[in-house]
Amino acid sequence: MVENKKRPNPIDIHVGSRIRLRRTMLGMSQEKLGESLGITFQQIQKYEKGTNRVGASRLQNISSILNVPVSFFFEDAPGEQSGLSGMAEASSSNYVVDFLSSSEGLQLNRAFVKITDPKVRRKVVELVKALAAEADSE
Repeated sequence: MVENKKRPNPIDIHVGSRIRLRRTMLGMSQEKLGESLGITFQQIQKYEKGTNRVGASRLQNISSILNVPVSFFFEDAPGEQSGLSGMAEASSSNYVVDFLSSSEGLQLNRAFVKITDPKVRRKVVELVKALAAEADSE
């Protein structure tokens, strides 16, 4: 009796997308993350798609490898009550996730974190602000 396949839980999909987001932010391959966990890259793919649920101990290991708290994977999860944080804070974190999910945002973030000189980093920020202001005035 195989009428329709069980759909992944929205929380599992969200957690998987956050794993993928953080892994790509670090420039880490699915294969490397899998090796660090002692599993295949195919299993990482299933976690990232939400087709396989990540167990608590495995999620703890993933958070350690990706250098984020476990709570990172649940930020902005479907059905999450945002009573503890203000609306502006919630929308700004969505903006950051959207930015880092884009190809350009990811490339910019990876290049920016490689700049070690604080003065150069400030100049880059000033340049981007100037370009954004120029685009607004057009």
